[in-house]
Amino acid sequence: MFWLFDASKYEHRYQPLASKKVFLKRLKRNVLLASCILSVCLLIGVVGYRFGGPMSWIDALHNASMILSGMGPVAEVKTTGGKLFSSVYALFSGVAFITNIGILLTPIAHRFFHKLHAEEK
Repeated sequence: MFWLFDASKYEHRYQPLASKKVFLKRLKRNVLLASCILSVCLLIGVVGYRFGGPMSWIDALHNASMILSGMGPVAEVKTTGGKLFSSVYALFSGVAFITNIGILLTPIAHRFFHKLHAEEK
C-alpha cells in the first residue's frame, strides 16, 4: 500500500509536465485509495455502532455515514460503551476525512504547482 505514496511516482521540478494520461492514472489511483480508506472507516463505524450502540444495521450505517461525512450523529446512543465508541469514532472520522481530502487533492495540487514552476522557466 505504501507504493501509492511513493514520491518518485511524481516528476521532479526540472522534469517536463506529465502527460494528461499519466495525470489521470494518478488521479484514478488516488481516488481508489481514498475509496478504500473510506470503506474501511465506514465499516469500522457500522460495526462499532451495531454492537456498541446497539443499533440495527441500517441505523448503524446511517449514523456512521453521517459522522464520517462530518454531518454529525442522527441516532441517540444510550450505552456508556456506545458513547465512548461514538466519541472516539468522531475524532477518528475527522482525521480520516482530512486524510482523504489530502489524498484526493495530491495529484491536482502537484500538477498545478509543477505547471506553475514550468511556466517560470
